[in-house]
Amino acid sequence: MEAKVVLQSRTPTGTSSQGVNKQRCSPVRAVLARPAESIVGSGTKERLRLKLKPADSKREVAQDSSSFHNDNWFDLWAINYLSQSLQAATGVKSMLSGYESLVETTAMMSKKFNTKTQQELVMQVLDTAIPKLILNMIKTLLPQSQFTREYFAAFTTMFFAWLIGPSEVRESELNGRREKNVVYVKKCRFLEQSNCVGMCINLCKMPSQAFIKDSLGMPLNMVPRKKCKY
Repeated sequence: MEAKVVLQSRTPTGTSSQGVNKQRCSPVRAVLARPAESIVGSGTKERLRLKLKPADSKREVAQDSSSFHNDNWFDLWAINYLSQSLQAATGVKSMLSGYESLVETTAMMSKKFNTKTQQELVMQVLDTAIPKLILNMIKTLLPQSQFTREYFAAFTTMFFAWLIGPSEVRESELNGRREKNVVYVKKCRFLEQSNCVGMCINLCKMPSQAFIKDSLGMPLNMVPRKKCKY
């Protein structure tokens, strides 16, 4: 699955599978899609045939994770911290470790709680993960601007690969100018391993949008491009 996160101002441009086209949308946009199975040429254009194949077992998930993601000590610390924080807030318990634990924990949350409660619980965990003083300082010192959008984009690629997988900064046009405000994620790690758009929306998309907008003053909109079949 692919993902694009575009950090934009109050009069943003949107993204589409063919590129970045001007249209009205919220200040930050993310697009999620399933992993590419093959590329089919059609004249001078190319078309992606997309397919999402669920893992057959937890062991297969672990093998896929170790094959594509070489987590360092910081990655493992962040993954375990988030997983354990979610378990403490929800009362669920995972006996697994690493990213498998995070995926199992969120899967149990999606079954135990309704969508509104899922979002509220994730918001609660995010809200307690970073001190309010630091969040308020960031919001005050880094108001919305081209520099802030580009800074947040670069920061995401460096410090959140453990959650979303490898990503890179790309350019997009905003208010007639080019900015490096796009975070391009070739394969969203959480969406790939959870294999569930519902979990993506309620345990990542919605709470992340609210947290980043309220805590950092940077509006965010993540829109799944394709729906997986499950």
